[in-house]
Amino acid sequence: MADSTVFDSVFKTMVHRSPQLMIPFINEVFGRNYPQDSPIVRFSDEHESLRGTIIDDTVFRLAEKIYHVECQSTADASMVVRMIEYDFHIALEEALSESTPYELDFPASCVLYLRHSSKTPDSLHMKVNLPNGGSFQYETKVVKAQLFSSDEIFSKKLLLLLPYYLMRYEKSLAAIASDDQRTDQLVYECSELRSELESAVLRMGDMPLYEELVELIIKVSDHLLAAYETLQKRVRKAMGGEVLELWRERAERLEREAEARGIERGLEQGIQQGIEQGADGLAAKLRELGIDEKMLDEAISSMRAERDKG
Repeated sequence: MADSTVFDSVFKTMVHRSPQLMIPFINEVFGRNYPQDSPIVRFSDEHESLRGTIIDDTVFRLAEKIYHVECQSTADASMVVRMIEYDFHIALEEALSESTPYELDFPASCVLYLRHSSKTPDSLHMKVNLPNGGSFQYETKVVKAQLFSSDEIFSKKLLLLLPYYLMRYEKSLAAIASDDQRTDQLVYECSELRSELESAVLRMGDMPLYEELVELIIKVSDHLLAAYETLQKRVRKAMGGEVLELWRERAERLEREAEARGIERGLEQGIQQGIEQGADGLAAKLRELGIDEKMLDEAISSMRAERDKG
């Protein structure tokens, strides 16, 4: 699977399942102070343009302001063109829906770069010249994920960045995998990240969020470490992947057991009702319960035997 597909999938999973993760990010990038429980209204990701349908990463309303965030794994010289096109269509759709077609309010937007270099700018600009000789400067912010340390991620509650943390070591992974000491250091750092994540999320009693973030961290790390099997396994274990799998296996087993007990109780009730109502009544009841034909035949035979004894 391509880099962009993996990283984009992880980002969209987070904003769809846990949109509240966007609030600390917006506070940090735009200097806001929204409470963590502020309501978020997500917009459609698809917009129609003259070139066809364009799909953005996430657009949402927070308080009275609209925000637009794009996640990029690599540099893209045309990014500013894409951003102004997205922002224009977002503003236009909002103006039309509010019946104010003669005034456009552009969203507050930014690009989250998962990788950056010394040439990556701190913001993207485009000068827009008007036919009357006037002009204006379009600008959108740039956020460089790898500039945030693990301490900053947790102190500022930027858990949205956590799945991408290992990308800062991407160029050194071959050297790390071939050096036992550096491997131990990376595994220890992953263990510390998991411990911090437990403290930050489980303290709030949000087990689903903890499971989701661990799953997404491992999805990215598995992708980055695909060529280094031993290191991949150790990082997966350090991040709690094995524990997470055990929890899920146990939950699935308990669910299957509960379902089996429910069918068993329903079967007992169905046989009793069938004895009282006749074979047709039993057949209808068991089909309602989703019992297969073999079990149905056995149950009917049992009922008839009971009836014959009477």
